[in-house]
Amino acid sequence: MFKPNWQNSNRIVKNLTAIAEARAIVLSAPLVPKWEVSLRRDAVLRSAHSSTAIEGNRLSLEEVSALAEGREIMAARKDKQEVLNYLEALDKLPRFAKKDSFTTKDFLKLHKLVTKETLDNPLHEGAFRPVQVYVGNRAGEVVFMPPPTAEVPRLVDDLLAWLNAPQINEIDPVIGAGITHYEIARIHPFVDGNGRTARVMAALVLYKRGFDVKRFFALDDYYDQDRPAYYAALKTVDQKTLDLTGWLEYFTDGVAVSLKAVKDKVVGLSKDIKVLKEKGQVALTERQMKIVEHIVQNGQISNKDVRAMFDLSDEGARKEISKLVNLDVLVSEGKGRAFHYVLN
Repeated sequence: MFKPNWQNSNRIVKNLTAIAEARAIVLSAPLVPKWEVSLRRDAVLRSAHSSTAIEGNRLSLEEVSALAEGREIMAARKDKQEVLNYLEALDKLPRFAKKDSFTTKDFLKLHKLVTKETLDNPLHEGAFRPVQVYVGNRAGEVVFMPPPTAEVPRLVDDLLAWLNAPQINEIDPVIGAGITHYEIARIHPFVDGNGRTARVMAALVLYKRGFDVKRFFALDDYYDQDRPAYYAALKTVDQKTLDLTGWLEYFTDGVAVSLKAVKDKVVGLSKDIKVLKEKGQVALTERQMKIVEHIVQNGQISNKDVRAMFDLSDEGARKEISKLVNLDVLVSEGKGRAFHYVLN
């Protein structure tokens, strides 16, 4: 049975307090949907760029943005595929979060998403490592030896059982995400892609617990800004006691810094805007956010576009659009075949 070991140090408590305060401001700030889309898109792009960059990916943030928009760029095939994989994994987080129980099959599927068409042996994509691996430095020295290969399935099962248990709701979601991140990195269940899978899983825990419901902040950006500090924090955990306090201090530092940056940006956007203060915040569903995202990227949307995006009937598409029109998010333009909708 997996039983994480840590102490709520003063630093952790201070960070969790700051995180809760910043999160409350972000969630209650008046924002127009276009800004929400922009904030989420920025967080997703930064997460994909930073998480893959930590592992040696050479694409710039601008190139990651171009790939996300479907544009072709001049870069190594593997670099492009790693970023596209990470973007797809982040996009599917809400789908994974809907599951009552996150299984080993789901875990392997997530790893396959992250590593698809990037590993030397395709059989290693979405599969536990078949041999013992180690983490080394540039000098070829072993700096960390993960648990024996034979123990990996049991250790993963134990971690997922802990994540699926009702008691997880008694733990702060940030702490739960930090513990999940570390334990996956410690088990090192795969030949490659362990770090990326651990970071996606941490994001999944936060989303599933309703913490990052708007998906506005990019924690991976914090790791990438000081990679030595990230790896040093992972190595603070004594492998005999597995006391996670030092790692969780670093992890909560990162969430606090990342969320403060979002808070400052949100406050700046909504400051002194009389109309927004009168209207309040417009809360959108995941499907509605995707409609707004489509308009931000393409300038407009039609009933036909909505039908194709969600495999809806003509009536179903009209209902989705009507909801956004009634919220004053969309307005119609044009006539006949040129009839479409734009942001209000």
